[in-house]
Amino acid sequence: MLSRSAQGLYWMGRYLARAEYLCRLLRLQVEALVDRPIAEIHFGWNRIYTTLGRQPPWGDIETNESDDYTLADSYTLAGDLTFERDNPNSVWNCLALGRENARQVRHCISAEMWTCLNLAWLRIRDLDIEDIWKVSPESFYAETTQEINTFTGVAESTMYRDEGWNFMRLGQFIERTQLLVALLLAQCAASREQGETADTDWTSLLRSCQAFYAYKRNYSVEIQPDRVIDLLVTDPLLSSSLCRALDAIAAELTAIGESPDAQAGAAAERLAARLCTLVRYEWPDREDREAVLAQVGDDCRKLHSLVMTAYIDYAIEDSPVQTP
Repeated sequence: MLSRSAQGLYWMGRYLARAEYLCRLLRLQVEALVDRPIAEIHFGWNRIYTTLGRQPPWGDIETNESDDYTLADSYTLAGDLTFERDNPNSVWNCLALGRENARQVRHCISAEMWTCLNLAWLRIRDLDIEDIWKVSPESFYAETTQEINTFTGVAESTMYRDEGWNFMRLGQFIERTQLLVALLLAQCAASREQGETADTDWTSLLRSCQAFYAYKRNYSVEIQPDRVIDLLVTDPLLSSSLCRALDAIAAELTAIGESPDAQAGAAAERLAARLCTLVRYEWPDREDREAVLAQVGDDCRKLHSLVMTAYIDYAIEDSPVQTP
């Protein structure tokens, strides 16, 4: 496969996974505006911005006891995360960049995939925060999430299972891994700063990862932070778990096979295997779990760099000069 095509499919997968993840977080956040305490609302906004590594438009989010101020702040923050053109991680930009990458690799994806993604983009292209805020912002985020999930399902049903499929899924799972690690670290940091975090904050974490019912099935309704983190990190049956995402990364790298830069490709496969081992076998015995998560995040960024070096930005050897 041409490196240009591999790059487009990889980044298409990453951008759409980021948009879907952010929509799930924002849907829960705007739903909390209806009846949740102000402190919980501010906790949610801080968690999202910490996860994305971005500062709010006016700096740190400070708790204000006024409902009017909280609603106004939420309107501004939702606009920044959803439609702000200068925010590279906004939902609008992620969909725009995902669609642009798909446009450049239309020869590698099915016509149904392109139609699905194009319709999702055309729906939000001309919208702004006031267009969704005065009606039902949570419905907008739910519909956008559904459209991206539909695109994923259409890809599953129609895309040819060649290297293009592997690169798209590799991008999806690397993005999911980085976002989940960042979300868990943001949750732990907020809990440490507050001294004690409400059960509802951990419940919202489970809901944002689509793991609430899995938690109840395994541990009943009593929320214990250690169990929440264990479930999200190590459960191989949970579709959104860190363990499952890392296993998928290792599998996609193996399926892609030999790379033009053999050294970088082998290093990427070894690093992916080490991450799987760390989470699957070492995690239960480690006490420094935040340090382990930070290590996984750092190694995943290194893995991204290795993938770029091995398959996309690899050096091209000069052809030998023919002498007459």
